[in-house]
Amino acid sequence: MNTPVQIKPHTKDLGGGFVVRRLLPAAARQAVGPFLFFDHFGPITAAPADNHDVRAHPHIGLATVTYLFEGAMMHRDSTGAVQRIEPGAVNWMTAGRGIVHSERTPDDLRGHERRSHGLQLWAALPEADEALPPSFAHTPAAALPELEVGGAVVRVLVGSAFGATSPVAVRSPTLYLDIALQAGDALPLPLASERAVYVVQGAVSIDGEPLPPQTMTLLTAGDEPLLAADGPARVVLIGGDALGRRHLWWNFVATSRERLAEAAAAWADGPGAAGDAQARFPQVPGETEFIPAPLFRPS
Repeated sequence: MNTPVQIKPHTKDLGGGFVVRRLLPAAARQAVGPFLFFDHFGPITAAPADNHDVRAHPHIGLATVTYLFEGAMMHRDSTGAVQRIEPGAVNWMTAGRGIVHSERTPDDLRGHERRSHGLQLWAALPEADEALPPSFAHTPAAALPELEVGGAVVRVLVGSAFGATSPVAVRSPTLYLDIALQAGDALPLPLASERAVYVVQGAVSIDGEPLPPQTMTLLTAGDEPLLAADGPARVVLIGGDALGRRHLWWNFVATSRERLAEAAAAWADGPGAAGDAQARFPQVPGETEFIPAPLFRPS
């Protein structure tokens, strides 16, 4: 096995002391397959008075992929979707030409001590799909394939692996696995055009080489390395077909800077009037707050 490229996280405070570890995009790599954004948050215990809500904000040109290990989150968006997500389920929101959403603590958990731990990824859309109508899909935990491979428990969140296929619909070949291991478990990692392993927690190795925790390791194309654990551990494997370089600014992704500029101008004063179906960024039903845009500086 060649010396792998490893990406270490940098921390971002999203507000209220809610800190995430951000792995993608990175200086070493903008994307792995279609995934060009990777945040790991928690595990964290929030106090009753803590406010980790994410107010309404916009996206274009991408799909957000939310997956929890602990806790719960309430999703609302401008298509009218309202969906609680709990551990093991997948929320897949396609922004397309434009969507607005919020992510808040469910009402029944407010005022209580609560745990939060999970991942949020962004998947780029193929260029031909950048202007798709926005949509939202929730896949419950029970609908996702779960199988044992080499002693490890593998959940196929997106794509196909080990003969199992996720029901989550995607716009390009995509792979996303949640792998839970115990000491002595070992399994070969399935192929994809591009792949990376992220160690959520625990001690694991690839072909005998230890992987640092909370670090992303890029895998060599064509190799099927052996993932093994020295004790209880959890990793995710992400990958798929590359979609080409993208421009990123704030919450927007596009193949051209012009699309970013148009979206920035459309959000300059926040969401459009309630019920305005023509607004690029309509309001989220029930939301009165929004996150203002920073100064436009496209990448």
